[in-house]
Amino acid sequence: MFSPLARRPALIALAVALALPLAAHAQSALERIQASKTVKIAIPTDFPPYGFVGTDLKPQGLDVDMAQVVATGLGAKLELVPVTSANRIPYLQTGKADLVISTLGKNPEREAVLDFTSAYSPFFQAVFAPKSMTVKSFADLAGKSVAVTRGAIEDQELTKVAPAGTDIKRFEDNNATVAAFVSGQTQALATGASVAGAMMAKNPQLGTEYKLLLKDSPNFIGVAKGETALKDKLNEIIAAASASGELNKLSLKWLGRPAGDLPK
Repeated sequence: MFSPLARRPALIALAVALALPLAAHAQSALERIQASKTVKIAIPTDFPPYGFVGTDLKPQGLDVDMAQVVATGLGAKLELVPVTSANRIPYLQTGKADLVISTLGKNPEREAVLDFTSAYSPFFQAVFAPKSMTVKSFADLAGKSVAVTRGAIEDQELTKVAPAGTDIKRFEDNNATVAAFVSGQTQALATGASVAGAMMAKNPQLGTEYKLLLKDSPNFIGVAKGETALKDKLNEIIAAASASGELNKLSLKWLGRPAGDLPK
């Protein structure tokens, strides 16, 4: 007859074996959202008209509206997480946000650390300057000062094409970048077309106009690397919003132009 003590190691081994399948199944981001009925979405608050703080001190803009479309599609309560260009990806990687809807363009460096959904809105970066300034090619930027937000796509693209002698002045956020140009600290501005459009509407006396295209870069939703179930669900939501005309409606509302053919 076996004593209870003799059987203890076998019982422990059996318990461990039974627990292993449960431990192996780590909860996915989609499962966490569905279980909590809450989704934390990173959005910009310094990048109009995609995301900014209104007169009522509440976030608004195209990305904020899209965040609500996504939350509704997920059947979850929306928790907005304000971010900047510099911290939006770290917030996703550290779990402070479940996904990022913050004017996020796709490039190989970012694809190495996060996954992207289909595009949900148009966006492009360009160089803007007064009409009185002759800028017909990037060579014309030599000897001129250009304001740009540090680390943003327009900073990366401008650095690639700016000729020697271009004075690229980098600022920590979009508000500071635009303010530098408006106040005359720089002669030109490299930014997103929509940001420039908002700036031109507020400062018509500057006579600013589009000069050079830096990059055509639609916006995508970012999710943590490997969160395939969440990415697939978001793609379903984006496809439905596109088919219903919701994406086009948001683009017309905030950008003044249709969404057009967005990449999948």
